[in-house]
Amino acid sequence: MYFLKKALLVLMGLFLTALGTKLLTVSHLTFGGTAGISTLLTFSTGISWGVWFFVINFPFFILSVKRLGISFSVYTLLCISLISLINEFLKIAPSPGMHPLLIAIASGLIIGTGVVLVLNNGASLGGIHILAVYMDQHLSINRGKTLFLTDFIIVISATLMVGFVHALYSIVTITIASYLAGKFKPQVTKNNDENDLTLEAQA
Repeated sequence: MYFLKKALLVLMGLFLTALGTKLLTVSHLTFGGTAGISTLLTFSTGISWGVWFFVINFPFFILSVKRLGISFSVYTLLCISLISLINEFLKIAPSPGMHPLLIAIASGLIIGTGVVLVLNNGASLGGIHILAVYMDQHLSINRGKTLFLTDFIIVISATLMVGFVHALYSIVTITIASYLAGKFKPQVTKNNDENDLTLEAQA
């Protein structure tokens, strides 16, 4: 029952994250991390977001296996695969005339909530999230700070492609999402297996 509850929460988090990133993509906004890189590559190549997201995340999966344990890495690989599939088949369009700032705020809340649900239940969304969890566990650097800094760099790099104004709106999204991810941070304890880490949500 406990495992089923965690799995359902992770699935909910994946759906919310896919929904938020899809809303950004169709609104010509972007995000940070491998999701943002995938969005930019989709804009420039026409290849689907889900394909790029899976390909870019694979090297980070190798890092996860070596540094964060098999259990965490298997969950992460499943999450990467599922969110790629969900985003691939999810059809959504923003309401006509809806201001991009409102879309940015809504997407930040949706993605941030999704990320919290995934990370707090023993998995990650791959890419920068793996790096953020590793730095949080081993260097005591809040994962929200790591996510914001890396996402900020990626979004600023996207300025030429999405435009300066849309880049600013995208910064709003990553600020909200990173704040939520850092605010609702799980505590970390070690199992008997030193290479396998368990995440416990704060009360």
